[in-house]
This record gives sequence, structure tokens and C-alpha cells, in this order.
Amino acid sequence: MSDINTALITGANRGIGLEVAKELSKKGFQIFLGVRDIEKAKSALAELPELQQQSEIVMLDVNNEESVKKAAKYIQSKISHLDVLVNNAGILIAAEQPIQETSSQEILTSIQTNTLGPLFVMQAFLELLLKSPFARVINVSSGAGALSNMGHWAPAYSISKAALNAVTCQFAAALKEYQIAVNAVCPGWVRTDMGGKIAPRSVEQGADSIVWLATEAPSNLTGKFIHDRAVIEW
Repeated sequence: MSDINTALITGANRGIGLEVAKELSKKGFQIFLGVRDIEKAKSALAELPELQQQSEIVMLDVNNEESVKKAAKYIQSKISHLDVLVNNAGILIAAEQPIQETSSQEILTSIQTNTLGPLFVMQAFLELLLKSPFARVINVSSGAGALSNMGHWAPAYSISKAALNAVTCQFAAALKEYQIAVNAVCPGWVRTDMGGKIAPRSVEQGADSIVWLATEAPSNLTGKFIHDRAVIEW
């Protein structure tokens, strides 16, 4: 087995996903950037020559099970194990629409990408994760999905992230005996295309806990919701 640490990051052509890729590349990881838009990813990497040397762009649409399976098959042909999986791809729609006016389609669309997408990816890459001696799965969630502090903003998004937290707990319990740590992260309100320019946190701050979980967090930390390197309530 190769001594090189390996990582797959979905939604990695911009924002938090790209920042996580940059930080992991500095730590010597071989990185696969799972993206829907290959050209956008190439443009992003063109400005980051160091990351470009240690990464490969892979077509991966989390909304399409066949795309996920195809990506898994390809990556399996390139590496013997997967150490880190970051489920970062996500969408935010109908944010200002109250729950009483939110359509079932808006909720289902959000769940498809934000909940089922990560679920499909974890299932597809489990074989590679099991071959790592210290595999770590990080699901990028949101405080909006915390049941302990849920308001009424972005109901479709909040519901999908709460469901992602449940998926995280299920996988953490199921994979604990295999020494695979599975956690969810709240990056906070971050200045990205999704978060907007007025968000108070930088992408570096948003990515920090994800990188920490991928590299420095205790290996027995699993089944938790993390914000700023600390456990928070679900």
C-alpha cells in the first residue's frame, strides 16, 4: 500500500472545497477533485500550480448514482486506498421562502443533493475507505440543520442538512468497528458563492475544521457535529 495520503473532495472547484484541497495539498495529499464542471475546475487549478501538481479532476455529479459509481471505479483504478472523503457539494435554494410556502419539489431537490448525494458517495467509496488504516469521512453540513437551534430560515436547506446529520450518525455507528471516523462539520457563514459577500467568515476559516478532522483530530472522534474544532449539539 502506498504511503501517500489520498483524499476525494466533492464540489471542489471553488469555495470551501477548493480551499480544503489547497490545504491538504500542502500536507502532501494526493487529491481527487470531484466536480460537475470540468472546465471550471481546470480554470481554478490553472491559478494554483502547486495544487495542480498533486491533484486530478474527476467528473462526479452527486445527483447521479451512475456518475458516482463511474468516478469510484476510475479512482479505484488509480489508488489502492482512500484516506479522506470530504462530502462538500451542496445547494441552497428558496432560502427566503417560509416553510408554509416551500414546495415539495424544492425540499426533494435539496435532499437529493445535500443528503442523498453524500450517501451515494459514501456507499460507492466504502471499499476504498476500508483499505485505509485511518479513513476519515467529513460531511459538510450546516448549523441550519441543527435541531437544537433550528429557526425558520431556508427550510429546504435546513431539512436536507438535518437529514445529512442523521446519515452521518448512521454511518459513524455502522463503520466504527472498521476504524473509519465519520463526522459532520458546520463551517459557519462563509464568504462563498453560496454564503455571499457579506458573510463574516473567510473560506480559510470555513475550511479549518474540515482540514483538522482530515489530518489532526483524534482517530476515535466519530459520530460528532463539529464547529471550530469543537463538538456542538446536533
